[in-house]
Amino acid sequence: MAVRQALGRGLQLGRALLLRFAAKPGLSGWGRPGPAAAWGRGERPGRASGPGAQPRPLGLPLPDRYRFFRQSVAGLAARIQRQFVVRARGGAGPCGRAVFLAFGLGLGLIEEKQAEGRRAALACQEIQAIFTQKNKLVADPLDTRCWQGFRLEDYLIGQSIGKGCSAAVYEATLPTLPQRLEKAKCLGLLRKGPDVLPKGADEERAPEAPAFPFAIKMMWNISADSSTEAILSKMRQELVPASQVALDGEFGTVTYRRFRHGLKQLAPHPNIIRVVRAFTSSVPLLPGALVDYPDVLPPCFYPEGLGHSRTLFLVMKNYPCTLRQYLQEHTPNPRLATVMTLQLLEGVDHLVQQGIAHRDLKSDNILVELDSDSCPWLVISDFGYCLADEHVGLKLPFTSWQVDLGGNGSLRAPEVSTAQPGPRVVIDYSKADIWAVGAIAYEIFGLTNPFYGHTHLESCSYQEAQLPEMPKWVPPDARQLVRSLLQREASKRPSARVAANVLHLSLWGEPLLALKNLKLDKMIGWLLQQSAATLLANRLLGKSCAETKLQMLFLANLECEALCQAALLLCSWRATP
Repeated sequence: MAVRQALGRGLQLGRALLLRFAAKPGLSGWGRPGPAAAWGRGERPGRASGPGAQPRPLGLPLPDRYRFFRQSVAGLAARIQRQFVVRARGGAGPCGRAVFLAFGLGLGLIEEKQAEGRRAALACQEIQAIFTQKNKLVADPLDTRCWQGFRLEDYLIGQSIGKGCSAAVYEATLPTLPQRLEKAKCLGLLRKGPDVLPKGADEERAPEAPAFPFAIKMMWNISADSSTEAILSKMRQELVPASQVALDGEFGTVTYRRFRHGLKQLAPHPNIIRVVRAFTSSVPLLPGALVDYPDVLPPCFYPEGLGHSRTLFLVMKNYPCTLRQYLQEHTPNPRLATVMTLQLLEGVDHLVQQGIAHRDLKSDNILVELDSDSCPWLVISDFGYCLADEHVGLKLPFTSWQVDLGGNGSLRAPEVSTAQPGPRVVIDYSKADIWAVGAIAYEIFGLTNPFYGHTHLESCSYQEAQLPEMPKWVPPDARQLVRSLLQREASKRPSARVAANVLHLSLWGEPLLALKNLKLDKMIGWLLQQSAATLLANRLLGKSCAETKLQMLFLANLECEALCQAALLLCSWRATP
């Protein structure tokens, strides 16, 4: 709006100068108010202002807010250039000819720039449409249409994968195939209740051992009673990444929608966990329960237990390890660490676009699997503290200390950790998760998270100069981006989309950034080359290549404005010594 007002003011001043220095008596077309004059009076251009007047058709399929400016600039440039020819033939003074020439050419250049921007935006939209469809065609590794799995008794449960502050996670499979049923009978596992695979049984029969493609997350129910309604109401945030059919088996679609009323449903994304089944069931005594979490068990299993007899179970894909576990055993090289950070930014950008804030990002809540080239693929999980309210979006009213600010206090962004409750206080979470990504990036690049440990910084009081310097072997673009993400003022941080574009350009856009003059037509040419190369690589290498999947995500989320912002940001960083 500010640009439009500035250009409108420029048109008014230019027309005033033309009327003053170049007007002749009887000159047709300049004695009556034109479109620019109507704009200056605050009238709506392109429409008649008098009572009973008919609207003037514009003939261009553009929104009203762009229609007038485009027509006025193009038309006024042409009129001025024609009038310049007339004045030149009529012997007008040099001052008048100069004004006409400069102003006409200037408006012509503006129109050309606008046309170039429209062409670039259209090309980005076409590329985006192609790769959005391509991403939708990717087969789901857990095709849930061919099995039920809406009861705990349907699963063969293995050993514990891990536990957090609110749940325990176990590996699981469906013993429904004939060979798995035979295996279960041999081990004596087909009995009432969930099948539990004894420890060491899979090692004893390694060649025939069943795989465990699923992970079952058993929530600890301490505060809600044992009714389904109370459990879903208390743990409803865990269902944000659930699929459409996750609750269909037990409750049906209508009931599912009723429990999800007011809660946003997250669309699928490769860097975000997907809950494929969700149901309530009686709490079983699973392996290691009496040792790992006795206090949250029902009293029937542990006399001093505080848990209720029924709770929520979530079924998801089983991932080999968390990001913290991966980084304890592996040290990614600089390029690989950049790719991993980019994956987190892609996931956070998807959350922001859906109006959801995770609010508990940490390396323990990020899962990892390896592709065919041993490149880690990161997946954001654990949405128990997310903000996904359709009524408030990403701006949470902070009226009292009773309002939940999220689960991870150490990695709360400064605008969250410094907020004080009040009648009109609102916390904006739109850039809170990318701040946490900036802190996690230290861990990915092999450093200590500056907001952890005995000498850690406090997000509510740290100064940007206190942030540890990253080593020289970290790519300069990544170093600059991490510091940019950790700026105290949220308005100074780039958006998640711009930040992701920065790393995309840094990884694959070097030919574009090497140009002295970055122009839109050059950028579109580079995007077309990337599109062709990505489609070819996707066909030849398959979906398992992490870099190819990232490039497809980049092209599916392509926005001309965000890409230009990222390119300008990179150029400014590289120009600074």
